[in-house]
Amino acid sequence: MGIQITPSILTADFADLGAELARIPSSDWIHVDVMDNHFVPNLTFGPRTIEALSNATSRPIDAHLMITDADRNAAAYVEAGAASVTFHVEAATAPVRLAREIRSAGARASMALRPATPVDPYEDLLPELDMVLIMTVEPGFGGQKFLDLCLPKIRRARELMDKHGVETWLQVDGGVSLETIERCAEAGADVFVAGSAVFDAEDPDAMIAALREKATGAADRA
Repeated sequence: MGIQITPSILTADFADLGAELARIPSSDWIHVDVMDNHFVPNLTFGPRTIEALSNATSRPIDAHLMITDADRNAAAYVEAGAASVTFHVEAATAPVRLAREIRSAGARASMALRPATPVDPYEDLLPELDMVLIMTVEPGFGGQKFLDLCLPKIRRARELMDKHGVETWLQVDGGVSLETIERCAEAGADVFVAGSAVFDAEDPDAMIAALREKATGAADRA
C-alpha cells in the first residue's frame, strides 16, 4: 500500500474549496473533519459538503466523524459519497456493528481514538476495521502542536496489527509536519493527515511530496 498523504480541508479556504483541491493534485485522499459542537467544541461540515466535494474531485473522501451519535449518522456520510468513514470509539455505542454497517454500505470503516484512549482494549476489533486513526492532538481544532506522548500508542497499534496479521491501515492526525512525520512513520503509521502543513505552504502539492518523501524514508529505515 505504501505511504499515503491525506490533506485535511479544515485549514483550507472554505470560500473556494474547489480551488483548494486543485492545489493538491497528488494527494491520496481528501480528509474532511465533521464536527458537531458536542463531541468536540467546534462546528464544521455535514453530508452536503461531502457530497459536493465528492462531485468536485476524483480523489476519495475520508470523512472523520467527530460527532456524538456516530451509530445513527455514519451511514449518511457513505450515502453522500465518502469512501472512508471514521467514527470515534468514545462516541460509538456498538462499534463492531457500526463498522460492519459502514463496510456493507460500500465504504472503508475506520475507528479513531483520542490521545488519552488506549488501543489495547480494542484489539479484538481490528479484523472489523480497514483503518485505525490515532489522534495526535485533542480533536476539535486545526493547527495544534503534535503530542509526542502518542508515539508509544502508534507503535502499540502497529504491534497489534502485526500480531493479528490484518491489513488495517494506521492513520495519524494532528500536528503532522516535516518535523513530526518521520517519528510517526518510524512508529508504524502509514496514512498521514496534514492540514496546516499543507495548506499554509507556498506550494501545497510540493509539501505533499516532501511529506511523502520524509515518511517513506523513515518507514524504510524502520
